[in-house]
Amino acid sequence: MSSDPPSDERVASDGRVESGPLTDGVSRRRRRVFGGEDVPLLGAVLLVGALMYVTYLATHDYPAYGAGLYLEIADQIRTHGYALPEQIPGYTKGGVPFAYPPLMFYVAAVLRDLTGIGPIAYARYVPGVLVLLYLVPYYFVARELLASSRRAAVASVLFAVTPAALQWHLSAGGIVRAMGLLLVLTGTYVGLRLFRGGDRRWLVPGVVCFGLTVLTHPTYTVVFGLTYLLLFVSFDRSITGLVAGAAVASGGLLLAAPWWVEVIQHHGVGIFTAAAGTHSGLGGGVGRVLSEFVYLMDFDTEALYYVAAYAGTGYALSRRQWFLPAWLFSLGYVVGKPRFQFLAGSMLTAVLLVEVVVPRIRRAGLPLDRRRTVSLFVAGVLVLGAVGLGTAFVASASNSHNGSTTMPAFMDGSDEKAMTWTEQNTAPSSSFVVLGDAAEWFPLLTDRTILVGPWGVEWTTPERYQSQLELYESISECEDAACLTRHLQSSGHSPDYVYVPKGHYTVRGMDHTQSDRMRDSLQAADRYEIAYENEGVVIVRVSDS
Repeated sequence: MSSDPPSDERVASDGRVESGPLTDGVSRRRRRVFGGEDVPLLGAVLLVGALMYVTYLATHDYPAYGAGLYLEIADQIRTHGYALPEQIPGYTKGGVPFAYPPLMFYVAAVLRDLTGIGPIAYARYVPGVLVLLYLVPYYFVARELLASSRRAAVASVLFAVTPAALQWHLSAGGIVRAMGLLLVLTGTYVGLRLFRGGDRRWLVPGVVCFGLTVLTHPTYTVVFGLTYLLLFVSFDRSITGLVAGAAVASGGLLLAAPWWVEVIQHHGVGIFTAAAGTHSGLGGGVGRVLSEFVYLMDFDTEALYYVAAYAGTGYALSRRQWFLPAWLFSLGYVVGKPRFQFLAGSMLTAVLLVEVVVPRIRRAGLPLDRRRTVSLFVAGVLVLGAVGLGTAFVASASNSHNGSTTMPAFMDGSDEKAMTWTEQNTAPSSSFVVLGDAAEWFPLLTDRTILVGPWGVEWTTPERYQSQLELYESISECEDAACLTRHLQSSGHSPDYVYVPKGHYTVRGMDHTQSDRMRDSLQAADRYEIAYENEGVVIVRVSDS
């Protein structure tokens, strides 16, 4: 843009002219793909990522959050001889329609067939591998946009320890989402070469990246498309740029056509519009601005990451550098998932740290021979502080998730024992209502049906999804048998069994503690009969009376 600075040189605090980042990336210099300086810096980034991964594994015997539906889909693909199933059984009466992009379900099916790895182990180990992989393209995207390998390393370390990113990619669902981010970041690097560098040899890789993203996750497809739109507007507003962007979009959709054509044949095109109306949708007016950029800062430890990213945004705007601020705001507003803000946010924080914090320390009246040492020390302390907060987050050692424990496991050993009993001692046709987040894993591990739960219901109608979500939350928070009966009767559900956690459990990732009244009231009620119990779970048989 014409208002951007014409070069990437700046005057350092001691008067030297040195190279600095262009956060709008206006420079069209052809940079090497990989250089000698990148090896140790990228190695340091991966070392930090490995620290997050190892800490997570050491503190989680069971994966954080859920991936039961994802792995049930993979099992159904295996059962159908690697053909796409029409329905996924177990999740609500009659199951849910299958319309998810299938790439990572096929990957899971193949890997589980080849290795025999169990579903819990798969969901525990695989996401961390993908997280380490996506740090590689993130580093190179940052190097392109910040015009500095060292600044790219700082940004990548910050992104590697950002709680909002770790929450959704290192946890169980990362078996799909982390691959989505890997493809988005790889595609972003390709897009920088394609639009900013004007090198049309990157067109085919762009098509492949977008097509695979379409086949991985719908939200990441939107992120990919929006990113490419910003790249086009920022760097190549020409006919050739427009044609290149259209070619990536159309080619990627064509590559994914075998999936979406079959889904439309089975369920109609309305299944995609139905899903788009759930999970907060796209955009959302003033309410979206408040929820994504104001309300999410609850002044806990995670708020520091947002404050730093927004301060970096303000600094970039003051320098009339637009791309990274636009990337941050557009992803936050349109997609409505805070984790995507940090694609740009970590880079903006790195720029703020290197261009504002460190120079101010150098100008703080210290002797010339001590300025560099002190400034590097302070910068190192700040980065290590971010690493420490990220480590605490993945270890579930903080309560920054709206006052609840971070990265909670949806199930534990008591749940696994109870689900094993269920599979071995109940009829295959038995139906269950499961309280708490263990419900997400229940159909996969028991081959039994849950009548209440939102998972996969977004592919029906927004109204049914919202109804299931509200009923699941209400019934999971019941504290006695009377509450259970009231919700079951009002919703018209007649399960054969009700599965009730004892002590601590989670509902939608939020901490709950079951009331001592629950077990006593179940035992006293004529409608319920305790069929199984261990230290953490009680399963009751429900009578028609």
